[in-house]
Amino acid sequence: MKITGFNPMVVSKDADKLIALFEELGFEIRHQPVADAGHGDVTTTRMKDTNGNYIDIVNSDFLPQDLTEIRINVDDLEEACSIFTAHGFQNTRGDATVDL
Repeated sequence: MKITGFNPMVVSKDADKLIALFEELGFEIRHQPVADAGHGDVTTTRMKDTNGNYIDIVNSDFLPQDLTEIRINVDDLEEACSIFTAHGFQNTRGDATVDL
C-alpha cells in the first residue's frame, strides 16, 4: 500500500471562522467539493500553503463538538483498512466510505 496524501482535517460548525484563520496563516483555498456524508451534504474546503502543507476544513452541523482527524489517501483501500483494523482502528461508518 502506498500513501498518496496525508494531512489534518478539522470538522466544525464554525468552518468559515477556521477557513479565515488558516487564510491568515498563509493557506489558500484549493477547492470545495460537496459530498453526502450520510447526514446530509457537507462541504470540504481543501487548503494549501506555500510550503505544500494541506489542511481540510469540513462544515458540519450534526456534531456536538469540533473534531480533528487525519485524512489519508491510499492506492489500495482494502489493504489500508486491513492494516488499520489490525491495529484497533474502526470505521465509524461500518463498511461505508465517502467518495469525493
